[in-house]
Amino acid sequence: MSIPGPGGQGLQLTPFRGLRYVAERVGSLAAVTSPPYDVVVRPDGLRRLETADPYNIVRLILPQAGSPADRHRQAAETLRRWQAEGVLAPDPEPALYVYEQRDGRTLQRGLIGALRLSPREEGIVLPHEEVMPHVVEDRADLMRATAAHLEPLLLAYRGNGNGAEGKETSGDGTSKNAAAEKGTGGAAQVIERAIQREPLLSTTTEDGVHHHLWRVTDPADLVAVAADLRHHQALIADGHHRWATYLRLREERREPGPWDFGLVLLVDTARYPLRVRAIHRLLRRLPPDKALPVARRAFRVREIDGPLPHALERLAEAATAPTGAEPGARNAFLLAGDGRFHLLDRPDPELLARTVPQGRPQAWRTLDATVLHHVLLDQLWNVPDTPEDIGYIHDPVAAVEQAERLSGTAVLMHPVSEDVVHELARQGIAMPHKSTSFGPKPATGLVLRSLTLG
Repeated sequence: MSIPGPGGQGLQLTPFRGLRYVAERVGSLAAVTSPPYDVVVRPDGLRRLETADPYNIVRLILPQAGSPADRHRQAAETLRRWQAEGVLAPDPEPALYVYEQRDGRTLQRGLIGALRLSPREEGIVLPHEEVMPHVVEDRADLMRATAAHLEPLLLAYRGNGNGAEGKETSGDGTSKNAAAEKGTGGAAQVIERAIQREPLLSTTTEDGVHHHLWRVTDPADLVAVAADLRHHQALIADGHHRWATYLRLREERREPGPWDFGLVLLVDTARYPLRVRAIHRLLRRLPPDKALPVARRAFRVREIDGPLPHALERLAEAATAPTGAEPGARNAFLLAGDGRFHLLDRPDPELLARTVPQGRPQAWRTLDATVLHHVLLDQLWNVPDTPEDIGYIHDPVAAVEQAERLSGTAVLMHPVSEDVVHELARQGIAMPHKSTSFGPKPATGLVLRSLTLG
């Protein structure tokens, strides 16, 4: 995705003084990291992270206290205390950071920096999902209290790479196409030069992913990155609520300053294609024995055999079947929560026409998330989109386990095509919130951005 014309400003990624854990003060770097705040599966995942190390970053991104105000105040106090104790310390000079993730099958590299904020209408950073106001408000309160960006957003752009890197790696984690390692100029070449040096830090998280970080401070390299990126635009792959929070907090301040920039990881998907996965719904107050009879009024409902991987394969078959003449031919959902699996597909075309809003592209009207929210949740089940009623869970196993524990219903989704995401984003059409999960996501805790540092 490039900005047309020779003088477009495009992406402006600037160096900053990273705030990082001091390795000697913590048990291990892996023990203080966390997935992004919205991926942590509460409450089990939260407790596991809290007990992994007393300085785990989850105590900042998901502080636990009696009220929202107390939580945010606690996070701010914890951040100040950790800096005073030398647990977190700023790097000596501003830098961009090359960040690499390897898991033996996937290689991803990108640049972490402070990106100049821009509204959607400028066409530089393209969101593709709607946001939930209460989440933005919570993240804004946390950022105000801490005066820090605690975890980078994941942004995707298409540079001048040949597309060979990142698609597949050998068992030892090396690329199957050695030529792709040579770089292609600009930001790509800066990254390739950086990784020849000793990493600033290296760690392996419990999921087996190897994380490496390098610092880029050479003025010529910084100029090369800036000259390259200013011709490009980016898609928000992960972090819509945090991006909306960045924009809100910038609007609160009249004078130019650090709030004009937001912490991001920029990945060139021509070289390192991202994975696209679904985000599943947990209907906490709707048991399957109430959900299924109502769904049968408008969907074909079939019980299918487990275990879960087999049931997900059946969902994929239904969701990727050749498109038929009827609307909704590819809309399919897997319901669980009572020890069984039920496949919902073939929605009533007349109900679709009546309940799905008109005036939007066909690609939006036929999204599973669109049909789920407008037809099933709003029309048939009357489930309000509130945190008390709906949870958004990335892991299907966790979604099913929580549904069974709460006597609720898990609605498992099939991932949407990345091409559809990009096309709707270019048209300025937002998908329903939590429609996609791009990855690999950056680990939280490797580098933070304090807005009070010089």
